[in-house]
Amino acid sequence: MKNTEIKISPSLLSGDFADMASALKSVEEWGGDMAHCDVMDGVFVKNLTFGMPMIKALRKRTKLPLDVHLMIIEPERYIDEFIQSGADIITFHPEASKDPLGTLQNIRRQGVKSGIVFNPDIEVNRFKHLFPHCDIVLVMGVYAGRGGQKFIEDTLEKIAEVKGILDEMKLDIPIEIDGGIKEENVDKVIQKGASIIVAGSSVFASPNPKETIKRLRGLTP
Repeated sequence: MKNTEIKISPSLLSGDFADMASALKSVEEWGGDMAHCDVMDGVFVKNLTFGMPMIKALRKRTKLPLDVHLMIIEPERYIDEFIQSGADIITFHPEASKDPLGTLQNIRRQGVKSGIVFNPDIEVNRFKHLFPHCDIVLVMGVYAGRGGQKFIEDTLEKIAEVKGILDEMKLDIPIEIDGGIKEENVDKVIQKGASIIVAGSSVFASPNPKETIKRLRGLTP
């Protein structure tokens, strides 16, 4: 996955849970590049969302890549099932795993893109040794667990830090940003090095989601 253009990954967490098929169809119609799926276990984070059955159901309804963000403890226990359910990208929080390196390797071995996620309070240096085994690095602009939170400004420096380390390692992989992204601040995260934008409420609550996605890409003033 090359870091060459801005991609938008609308978060289904902001869609209608009673009609995920329509939410997914909307993402396609609006011009999203992938569908972001937030999996929460009620343990690593306080909220509960959906798991493998929902991913499997979504897979049958779209050709868009399913960008699956695991907010669960010991994600290694479920990787095979998420892959079998149709995930195209799997990211997880390395501090929640007993074997983050082995988990990344297992994901890649099965032909799925792998990555790690940094919450605002997790130091990048703690897990930078995993970067060579990633296809993507996800930086949270809020604390993982619920949608609609305000963007944490310090995240901008974390994106820059990740970008600097990736450049030093000569790794051409994209940085994804998730949480609190709106038209008003998207330019800042892109300037720091993010190239995959997860947007939930800013897209789903927009009066014109298709136009919002264009603006998040920087295609319109």
